[in-house]
Amino acid sequence: MSTTDKELRVGMVGYAFMGAAHSQAWRTVNRVFDLPARARMALICGRDTAKVADAADTLGWDAYTTDWRDLINRDDIDVVDICTPGDSHAEIALAALAAGKHVLCEKPLANSVEEARAMTAAADVARAAGVRSMCGFNYRRVPAVTMMRQLVADGRLGVIRHVRATYLQDWIVDPQFPLVWRLQKDRAGSGALGDIGAHIIDLTQFVTGQRISGVSAVTETFVKERPLPAESSGLAASVDGHTAPTGPVTVDDAAVFVARLDGGALATYEASRFATGRKNALRVEINGSLGSVVFDLERLNELEFYDATRPAVEQGFTRILVTEGEHPYMSAWWPPGHIIGYEHSFTHEMRDFIEAVATGVDPTPSFADALQVQLVLDAVARSAELGSSWAEVEPTLTAAAV
Repeated sequence: MSTTDKELRVGMVGYAFMGAAHSQAWRTVNRVFDLPARARMALICGRDTAKVADAADTLGWDAYTTDWRDLINRDDIDVVDICTPGDSHAEIALAALAAGKHVLCEKPLANSVEEARAMTAAADVARAAGVRSMCGFNYRRVPAVTMMRQLVADGRLGVIRHVRATYLQDWIVDPQFPLVWRLQKDRAGSGALGDIGAHIIDLTQFVTGQRISGVSAVTETFVKERPLPAESSGLAASVDGHTAPTGPVTVDDAAVFVARLDGGALATYEASRFATGRKNALRVEINGSLGSVVFDLERLNELEFYDATRPAVEQGFTRILVTEGEHPYMSAWWPPGHIIGYEHSFTHEMRDFIEAVATGVDPTPSFADALQVQLVLDAVARSAELGSSWAEVEPTLTAAAV
């Protein structure tokens, strides 16, 4: 089969926020990049017939189903894209890998270390049969972040000494915001820690090439009870003089921890969904012996770079606009100076995944890489439960590179 005829037939489970983002990327990727295979949006899956039918039509999928097992068992599906809450990641991924389907799974990989280990072991077995798997940490694919990694790898920062990472949101500041699945441990695994903390853990390890080896952490749940969604029932509480059903919040609202990286750097991390006024504020700063570099997601086309090797009279943070054709991924887009956005990180993710699958190489981040992030999340949770005691990050017990 010629490269222009080779097709990867994609089945996606889930159609909400991440499902829409992934759909945008699947629709776009082959129209932008010259790849050795073409993705076909063959089938989308969701539990509600009317909603998934509407999603298929709106998002551009050929067909829909309400049973993910049906999706996996079909002979005309090559790739399973998992965009569901974390409590179903393991079951779907294990079944898909066993069926010989390539798997792209949203982050965090699972709701527990045990599930993540099982998924990684299954991916290792499937790899021997040519089946590929990847975890969707999309911020790796922001061109400025990839360039940030290159600066570190090229030695432009020298010895890395400090890592400073924050990811701040405010969408649940209102105590009357309902008890959605992201606030329930059995569905989400954890709160801000796993939802947005996982991103900055992966991003900083990706950029520095170092892994977090130990942590001291504190977590907090600021609002312990929330109104149930309209279709739910539960405990009752008085809200503005009225009785409204409520339920317990079983995840963290915020997590803060210090860490040591295995290359010797010291690091601080903060993940919060209670940072009033901050909508999607991810920021990472790396300080080294020869310079520093800063990335801010709210200015995702830019890097701030400080080169301490320059003469003292010329030193200062320089703004780099990462829009040149020579910058990572950017040759496929617009003339220099024309910026890209959040959705492009997913298009780049699909580009790398398709290229890896079509050429028979292992995409990154692998399930093993995602397991390592899960082990850091576990260490943070253990430390917080033990009054911020130092917690070592357990080994992955499998071969994987950051």
